[in-house]
Amino acid sequence: MRFLVDECTGPSVARWLKEQGHDVFSVYEESRGAEDDFLLSKANSDGRILVTNDKEFGEKVVWEGKPHKGVIILRLRDERTENKIRVLRYLLERHAEELEGNLVIATETSVRIIRFKK
Repeated sequence: MRFLVDECTGPSVARWLKEQGHDVFSVYEESRGAEDDFLLSKANSDGRILVTNDKEFGEKVVWEGKPHKGVIILRLRDERTENKIRVLRYLLERHAEELEGNLVIATETSVRIIRFKK
């Protein structure tokens, strides 16, 4: 899969996804400080699922109707890298086919998927 990992999610998460064989653009390493609209547009044009901790991306795709290839929002109480990776691993193992084109909001205990017409 192709991912764009937001700066707030961190370079360790991006590296872990790369180690799992995914094609990853790390905002922290390659485009630090970029605006949210630019990142959402880049992810869409590059065919990447955006991985972020920033709930504003949900507002952009739901309320503003911004085009996207998929957005994963991690809404975690424990923001440590290990926990982010644990939740992403679960998403990839159990919900991989539902990530593309949808908004996925994941916590430590739940996954909510808002489906968009393809």
